[in-house]
Amino acid sequence: MASKKVVEIFYDVVSPYSWLGFEVMCRYRNVWNIDLKLRPAFLGGIMKGAGNKPPGMVPNKFLYMTKDLSRAAQYFSVPLQHPTDPFVVMFEKGSLAAMRFVTAVQERENGGDKQVERVSRELWRRIWSEDKDITKPESLAEAAVKAGLSDKDIEEVMAMVTTNKIKDKLKNTTQEALENGAFGFPMIVCHVDGKKEMFFGSDRFELMAHCIGEKWLGPQPDKISANL
Repeated sequence: MASKKVVEIFYDVVSPYSWLGFEVMCRYRNVWNIDLKLRPAFLGGIMKGAGNKPPGMVPNKFLYMTKDLSRAAQYFSVPLQHPTDPFVVMFEKGSLAAMRFVTAVQERENGGDKQVERVSRELWRRIWSEDKDITKPESLAEAAVKAGLSDKDIEEVMAMVTTNKIKDKLKNTTQEALENGAFGFPMIVCHVDGKKEMFFGSDRFELMAHCIGEKWLGPQPDKISANL
């Protein structure tokens, strides 16, 4: 039996396009029979390390992003809505606390990334669907409860968030993303025949499928498969 192709997705919950890419890759995990690796990282570190400017700092890019996200949310069937003040959410509050929290969840989880997937999704939902905070401990705990973590789980994760081990893990994952060529998120790295193929954004799935020898069946492959 051939081994599964490894696909890594580097993401940050402050990035709405990362949410789109995340959901698509989770939907295709079994369709393409891939070993999907979730790689939570810090977008602020990527932008600084790559010398990139976020769309919100360029007026025309920001206006385009506003319209584009509405179209993309409908196309990908993700309940994404703009928070009241995206600039404050993305650039003043940021996501460092949230991504340390996700990293801590991943550090203590055994046997896969189910908790990481659910917690990440709930944090995206809070910020990009419900216009709620993702910086305060009580906000992170609320997201974790909705993701199915127990009070004991949450207590243990909270105790880990401020440790050097978690801070260093997040820094190292962010640095690894930069070394793979990241300049923004989501960044998806496909391991093909011993080589790495990097894809940026949530609009390269057809090309990705071609590179790994699979078929792109649209944003909701299960629905397409059911009609075949």
